[in-house]
Amino acid sequence: MKRIVGVRFKKLGKIYFFDSKWLEVKKGEHVIVETSQGEDIAEVVIPNRIIDEEKLTTPLNKILRFASEKDLKHAEECRKKEKEAFDYCKKKIKEYNLDMTLTDVEFKFDNSKLLFSFTSDGRVDFRELVKDLASVYRTRIELRQIGVRDEVKKIGGNGVCGRELCCCSFLRDFETVSIKMAKEQNLSLNPTKISGNCGRLMCCLKYEQEVYEEKSKHLPHVGAIVDTPDGKGEVDNVETLKEVVRVKMKDGDIIKQKKYNIDEIKIIKDVNTEDTNEEEKEYKQELNELENLEEKDKSMNS
Repeated sequence: MKRIVGVRFKKLGKIYFFDSKWLEVKKGEHVIVETSQGEDIAEVVIPNRIIDEEKLTTPLNKILRFASEKDLKHAEECRKKEKEAFDYCKKKIKEYNLDMTLTDVEFKFDNSKLLFSFTSDGRVDFRELVKDLASVYRTRIELRQIGVRDEVKKIGGNGVCGRELCCCSFLRDFETVSIKMAKEQNLSLNPTKISGNCGRLMCCLKYEQEVYEEKSKHLPHVGAIVDTPDGKGEVDNVETLKEVVRVKMKDGDIIKQKKYNIDEIKIIKDVNTEDTNEEEKEYKQELNELENLEEKDKSMNS
C-alpha cells in the first residue's frame, strides 16, 4: 500500500499524484514536490489517500517537504517576474511584427526555465525573439504554441448559460467534441448556437452524450416505419430524453401527426437497417408526395 496526495500547480490545472511518504498534509496547504524538470511548488487538492501499489501504472515522484515562508515568498516573486516578462515579450512581438498572440508566461520555481505560451494561425519564426528574451532573463526560454481552447481558459469569461465558463471553473481536460453529438441531441446546427467563446464546439455537448447514446439504442430513427395504436406511420421527430417519437401518417388525402411513447409503438423497419421492401418504399414515397402538395398549397395561400 502507498500513501498518495493529489496536487495542482495552477488554478484549474490538471491534478497530479505524488508519493506523500510520511507527511500528513491537508487540503489547501502548499508543498514542494519533485518533478521531471526539478523542484516545484504545488497546492494540495486531494489530501492523503491509501492506494494499492499494484494499481499504479508508473512510479510516483515524491513530496519533498512543506513549503516554507521563504518558498511562498519566492513563488510570489516568480508571479511578479511573469507579469514583467509578459509585458516585455508583448513589446518585442510588436517590434518584430510577429503573427502571434501571447497568452501566458510561467516562471519555473527553480528558475530553470521561462515558458511563454502563445496562439497563432500558422508557424512563427521567433528565433530572434528567443535571443532577446534569453539575453534579458539569463535562463532557458521556451515558447509553446497552444490552442484557442487553452487561450480562453486562461482569459476566462461567461458562457451563453450566464455562468462562468466550464474550462475556467471545474473542467481540467478538454475532451473531443464532434458535430455528431449536436445532431444526436437534436440541436440546431447553427455555429453561433453550438459554439463556445473559443469558437469551437461547446464542451457541454459532451456531458449528456452517454445518456443520448444509451437511450438511442432502443429508439427508432427519423424516417423509420412504425406501427402505432392508430395505424402505420413514419417517424419524423424523436425526443430522446423523453423517449417520445412523433409519427406522421396518412388519413385519407391529408397527413396527421401524433406523439407516442416508445412503449406504444412497434418498429417495423428502421432507416439504419438493410434495404426496405417495395411496399415500404411506396408508402414513404406517398407521404413525401403528400407533404410536397401541402407545402405547395400553403405557399399559394400565403
